[in-house]
This record gives sequence, C-alpha cells and structure tokens, in this order.
Amino acid sequence: MIEIEHVLVVGGILFSIGLYVALSRRNAVGVLMGVELMLNSVNVNLIGFARLAESPTPITGQVFSVFVITVAAAEAAVALALAVSVYRYRQSIDVDKLDLLKW
Repeated sequence: MIEIEHVLVVGGILFSIGLYVALSRRNAVGVLMGVELMLNSVNVNLIGFARLAESPTPITGQVFSVFVITVAAAEAAVALALAVSVYRYRQSIDVDKLDLLKW
C-alpha cells in the first residue's frame, strides 16, 4: 500500500523538475514540456488525494484529473501551433528573442 506521503513526494519532485525545466529552457518546446510535467504532477496529487476521500462520489479526483489532462492536451496543441507559426516567421523559437508583443 502506497502512503499519501509517498505520492506527495513524487508529485513534489515532478513539479520541481517541471518548474526547473520551464524556467531554465530558452526553447519554447522545452518550456512547454516543463509545463506539461507540472500539470502531470498535479494529476498525481489529485489521484493520491482521491484515494483518501471518503465521500459519496470517490471518483471525483480521477474525473478532475482527466479534465486536467484534456486541458493540458489543448494547451499543448495551441502552444505547438504558436511555436510553428513563430518559427516560420522568425526562424527561431528561442523565447528570449521573442519580442512580438513589445511596443
């Protein structure tokens, strides 16, 4: 039996790795991968807490986790489309060089 502390530690480690990747990468795809890793750590924690819940609807954590996965997939699709569009315009997806929204 896996205790909730172990689940929280794994979720915290995944979130920390995702945060490091998102903040340290200059490539937009790398930043996107870091955000996805952070969202997956949230899913791990949601499922861990759902196992502890004593409610009439114990499946709420899993359903919310599926919702988060759906939102993450939509976010990835939009972000990749933006990255491809920026690459076609600038020939680079380095986030430090992107100044399209600056006046």
